[in-house]
Amino acid sequence: MMEELEDERLLVKFEQIADRLSEKGYAVVDNFLEPQEVHDLLDVLTHHRDQGTFKKAGIGASDQFQVDKSVRGDYIRWIEPQNALPPTQVFLDRMNEMMRYINRTCFLGLKDYEFHFTEYPVGTVYKRHIDQFKTNDHRKLSFICYLNEGWLPEHGGNLRLYLPQEDGGEETVDILPIAGRLACFRADMIPHEVLVATRPRYSLTGWMLDQLSELTFL
Repeated sequence: MMEELEDERLLVKFEQIADRLSEKGYAVVDNFLEPQEVHDLLDVLTHHRDQGTFKKAGIGASDQFQVDKSVRGDYIRWIEPQNALPPTQVFLDRMNEMMRYINRTCFLGLKDYEFHFTEYPVGTVYKRHIDQFKTNDHRKLSFICYLNEGWLPEHGGNLRLYLPQEDGGEETVDILPIAGRLACFRADMIPHEVLVATRPRYSLTGWMLDQLSELTFL
Protein backbone atom coordinates (compact mmCIF):
# COMPACT_ATOMS: atom_id res chain seq x y z
CA MET A 1 0.00 0.00 0.00
CA MET A 2 2.81 2.48 0.87
CA GLU A 3 4.52 1.78 -2.45
CA GLU A 4 1.26 2.45 -4.31
CA LEU A 5 0.81 5.74 -2.47
CA GLU A 6 4.40 6.74 -3.32
CA ASP A 7 3.80 5.91 -6.99
CA GLU A 8 0.63 8.03 -6.97
CA ARG A 9 2.46 10.90 -5.28
CA LEU A 10 5.19 10.87 -7.88
CA LEU A 11 2.70 10.64 -10.73
CA VAL A 12 1.04 13.82 -9.48
CA LYS A 13 4.44 15.53 -9.38
CA PHE A 14 5.27 14.36 -12.91
CA GLU A 15 1.91 15.64 -14.17
CA GLN A 16 2.49 19.04 -12.57
CA ILE A 17 5.95 19.29 -14.09
CA ALA A 18 4.84 18.27 -17.60
CA ASP A 19 1.82 20.61 -17.55
CA ARG A 20 3.81 23.62 -16.38
CA LEU A 21 6.66 22.97 -18.80
CA SER A 22 4.14 22.89 -21.65
CA GLU A 23 2.35 26.03 -20.48
CA LYS A 24 5.18 28.21 -19.18
CA GLY A 25 8.47 26.61 -20.14
CA TYR A 26 9.37 26.05 -16.48
CA ALA A 27 8.04 24.22 -13.43
CA VAL A 28 8.62 24.26 -9.67
CA VAL A 29 7.35 21.49 -7.40
CA ASP A 30 7.93 21.06 -3.68
CA ASN A 31 8.59 17.80 -1.84
CA PHE A 32 9.96 16.11 -4.94
CA LEU A 33 12.36 14.55 -2.45
CA GLU A 34 11.26 13.53 1.02
CA PRO A 35 13.23 14.91 4.01
CA GLN A 36 15.01 11.59 4.59
CA GLU A 37 15.99 11.41 0.92
CA VAL A 38 17.44 14.92 1.15
CA HIS A 39 19.37 13.95 4.28
CA ASP A 40 20.74 10.79 2.64
CA LEU A 41 21.84 12.70 -0.46
CA LEU A 42 23.58 15.31 1.71
CA ASP A 43 25.50 12.46 3.33
CA VAL A 44 26.60 11.31 -0.14
CA LEU A 45 27.60 14.85 -1.10
CA THR A 46 29.67 15.15 2.09
CA HIS A 47 31.29 11.77 1.37
CA HIS A 48 32.37 12.90 -2.12
CA ARG A 49 33.60 16.23 -0.80
CA ASP A 50 35.63 14.53 1.94
CA GLN A 51 37.21 12.34 -0.74
CA GLY A 52 38.32 15.47 -2.59
CA THR A 53 36.39 14.68 -5.78
CA PHE A 54 34.63 18.06 -6.15
CA LYS A 55 36.17 20.33 -8.79
CA LYS A 56 35.85 24.03 -9.58
CA ALA A 57 33.17 24.44 -12.23
CA GLY A 58 33.86 26.32 -15.43
CA ILE A 59 31.97 27.82 -18.34
CA GLY A 60 31.84 26.74 -21.97
CA ALA A 61 32.26 23.34 -23.59
CA SER A 62 35.31 21.38 -24.82
CA ASP A 63 37.94 23.73 -26.28
CA GLN A 64 36.01 26.81 -25.05
CA PHE A 65 36.02 25.68 -21.41
CA GLN A 66 37.40 28.16 -18.89
CA VAL A 67 37.23 28.82 -15.16
CA ASP A 68 36.11 32.33 -14.19
CA LYS A 69 35.19 32.74 -10.51
CA SER A 70 33.64 36.15 -11.19
CA VAL A 71 31.05 34.48 -13.47
CA ARG A 72 30.60 31.10 -11.79
CA GLY A 73 31.65 30.21 -8.26
CA ASP A 74 30.34 26.69 -7.68
CA TYR A 75 32.11 23.36 -7.22
CA ILE A 76 30.73 20.20 -8.81
CA ARG A 77 31.05 16.44 -8.70
CA TRP A 78 29.64 14.60 -11.73
CA ILE A 79 27.53 11.53 -10.99
CA GLU A 80 28.72 8.27 -12.51
CA PRO A 81 25.49 6.25 -12.88
CA GLN A 82 27.27 2.91 -12.89
CA ASN A 83 29.00 3.75 -9.58
CA ALA A 84 26.23 5.72 -7.88
CA LEU A 85 25.75 5.16 -4.16
CA PRO A 86 22.27 3.91 -3.12
CA PRO A 87 20.70 7.33 -2.27
CA THR A 88 21.98 8.74 -5.56
CA GLN A 89 20.63 5.74 -7.44
CA VAL A 90 17.18 6.34 -5.95
CA PHE A 91 17.32 9.87 -7.34
CA LEU A 92 18.52 8.72 -10.77
CA ASP A 93 15.77 6.09 -10.94
CA ARG A 94 13.21 8.80 -10.24
CA MET A 95 14.63 11.00 -12.97
CA ASN A 96 14.45 8.05 -15.36
CA GLU A 97 10.76 7.70 -14.55
CA MET A 98 10.25 11.40 -15.10
CA MET A 99 12.06 11.30 -18.44
CA ARG A 100 9.79 8.50 -19.65
CA TYR A 101 6.70 10.40 -18.47
CA ILE A 102 7.78 13.64 -20.18
CA ASN A 103 8.45 11.76 -23.39
CA ARG A 104 4.96 10.28 -23.30
CA THR A 105 3.28 13.61 -22.61
CA CYS A 106 5.50 16.32 -24.12
CA PHE A 107 7.06 14.40 -27.04
CA LEU A 108 10.54 15.84 -26.56
CA GLY A 109 12.43 12.73 -27.65
CA LEU A 110 14.62 12.68 -24.55
CA LYS A 111 17.17 9.88 -24.51
CA ASP A 112 19.53 10.41 -21.56
CA TYR A 113 20.51 12.69 -18.71
CA GLU A 114 23.58 13.95 -16.87
CA PHE A 115 23.72 15.22 -13.28
CA HIS A 116 26.23 16.51 -10.79
CA PHE A 117 26.28 17.43 -7.13
CA THR A 118 26.74 21.18 -6.72
CA GLU A 119 28.07 23.33 -3.89
CA TYR A 120 28.05 27.12 -3.92
CA PRO A 121 30.27 28.44 -1.12
CA VAL A 122 29.07 31.52 0.78
CA GLY A 123 29.21 34.64 -1.38
CA THR A 124 29.46 32.89 -4.78
CA VAL A 125 27.13 33.28 -7.76
CA TYR A 126 26.53 32.09 -11.31
CA LYS A 127 25.80 35.08 -13.51
CA ARG A 128 23.07 35.12 -16.14
CA HIS A 129 23.43 32.42 -18.79
CA ILE A 130 21.62 29.79 -20.87
CA ASP A 131 22.41 26.12 -20.31
CA GLN A 132 22.45 25.07 -23.95
CA PHE A 133 25.91 25.42 -25.51
CA LYS A 134 26.32 27.29 -28.80
CA THR A 135 28.30 24.34 -30.18
CA ASN A 136 26.02 21.62 -28.74
CA ASP A 137 22.23 21.90 -28.70
CA HIS A 138 21.38 18.54 -27.08
CA ARG A 139 20.47 19.87 -23.62
CA LYS A 140 16.68 20.24 -23.73
CA LEU A 141 15.59 20.50 -20.08
CA SER A 142 17.49 21.77 -17.04
CA PHE A 143 16.77 20.32 -13.59
CA ILE A 144 17.81 21.47 -10.11
CA CYS A 145 16.83 19.55 -6.99
CA TYR A 146 17.73 21.41 -3.81
CA LEU A 147 19.30 19.87 -0.70
CA ASN A 148 19.28 22.87 1.66
CA GLU A 149 17.75 21.91 4.98
CA GLY A 150 16.35 24.78 7.09
CA TRP A 151 16.75 27.33 4.31
CA LEU A 152 15.10 30.71 4.95
CA PRO A 153 14.41 33.67 2.61
CA GLU A 154 17.05 35.78 4.37
CA HIS A 155 19.70 33.23 3.35
CA GLY A 156 19.31 34.33 -0.30
CA GLY A 157 20.69 32.05 -2.99
CA ASN A 158 17.62 32.26 -5.23
CA LEU A 159 17.52 30.86 -8.73
CA ARG A 160 16.32 33.74 -10.91
CA LEU A 161 14.63 32.90 -14.20
CA TYR A 162 14.25 35.48 -16.99
CA LEU A 163 11.08 34.56 -18.88
CA PRO A 164 10.70 35.99 -22.40
CA GLN A 165 7.41 37.81 -22.98
CA GLU A 166 5.44 38.23 -26.21
CA ASP A 167 6.03 42.00 -26.20
CA GLY A 168 9.79 41.46 -26.20
CA GLY A 169 10.22 42.15 -22.51
CA GLU A 170 11.07 39.81 -19.66
CA GLU A 171 9.45 38.62 -16.47
CA THR A 172 11.66 37.52 -13.59
CA VAL A 173 10.80 34.65 -11.27
CA ASP A 174 12.86 33.98 -8.12
CA ILE A 175 12.95 30.44 -6.71
CA LEU A 176 14.12 29.87 -3.14
CA PRO A 177 16.42 26.79 -2.93
CA ILE A 178 14.59 24.94 -0.15
CA ALA A 179 15.19 21.25 0.56
CA GLY A 180 13.26 18.81 -1.63
CA ARG A 181 12.16 21.44 -4.16
CA LEU A 182 12.64 20.67 -7.86
CA ALA A 183 12.96 23.42 -10.45
CA CYS A 184 13.11 22.66 -14.16
CA PHE A 185 13.00 24.74 -17.33
CA ARG A 186 13.76 24.76 -21.04
CA ALA A 187 17.53 24.74 -21.38
CA ASP A 188 17.42 26.44 -24.78
CA MET A 189 14.97 29.24 -23.98
CA ILE A 190 15.27 30.57 -20.44
CA PRO A 191 18.22 32.65 -19.22
CA HIS A 192 18.84 32.34 -15.50
CA GLU A 193 21.30 33.08 -12.72
CA VAL A 194 22.13 32.02 -9.16
CA LEU A 195 22.11 34.83 -6.63
CA VAL A 196 24.48 35.23 -3.70
CA ALA A 197 23.72 33.37 -0.45
CA THR A 198 24.82 33.69 3.15
CA ARG A 199 25.06 29.90 3.61
CA PRO A 200 26.66 27.18 1.49
CA ARG A 201 24.07 26.11 -1.08
CA TYR A 202 23.69 22.48 -2.22
CA SER A 203 21.81 20.82 -5.05
CA LEU A 204 21.69 18.08 -7.63
CA THR A 205 21.86 19.79 -11.01
CA GLY A 206 21.54 18.32 -14.47
CA TRP A 207 20.01 18.11 -17.90
CA MET A 208 17.89 15.81 -20.02
CA LEU A 209 19.27 15.33 -23.50
CA ASP A 210 17.95 14.34 -26.92
CA GLN A 211 20.97 12.09 -27.45
CA LEU A 212 22.99 9.69 -25.31
CA SER A 213 25.29 11.45 -22.87
CA GLU A 214 28.84 11.93 -24.07
CA LEU A 215 30.27 12.39 -20.57
CA THR A 216 33.29 10.29 -19.67
CA PHE A 217 34.40 9.85 -16.08
CA LEU A 218 38.18 9.65 -16.06
